[in-house]
Amino acid sequence: MKLVLDTNIYSDYAEGVPETVDFMATHGEHLYIPSVVLGELQFGFMKGRRQRFNEKHLETFINRLKVEIIPVDAGVARKFAIIFLSLQKEGTKIPINDVWIAASCMEIGGTLLTRDKHFEIVDQIEAIILTKNS
Repeated sequence: MKLVLDTNIYSDYAEGVPETVDFMATHGEHLYIPSVVLGELQFGFMKGRRQRFNEKHLETFINRLKVEIIPVDAGVARKFAIIFLSLQKEGTKIPINDVWIAASCMEIGGTLLTRDKHFEIVDQIEAIILTKNS
């Protein structure tokens, strides 16, 4: 399965959340991260006190697991327009970065792995929504 990782899924993985780590190990034949997710992660790293540690951890994750980065290119931009227009016509909204993440997923024909339930309303992609057990 082509798994496209949302920001919260990478965070879960980095924290060692068993459900996330197990799901990725079992179903993640090919792993992808949209460049928009990288931007969200970098923003979080820059706000925190362990920026270098977190950046190194992310780099190791990408290299060790052979994670492919999905760039925002013309194909992703077109998918963004399709999804955003569809959501507007339905009168629904999701965070704009999540529209880009969904567009990246749609572009490669992947399945989005996330904890955000609002992806259920994006008809153009398949999403698996994990819940975090406390």
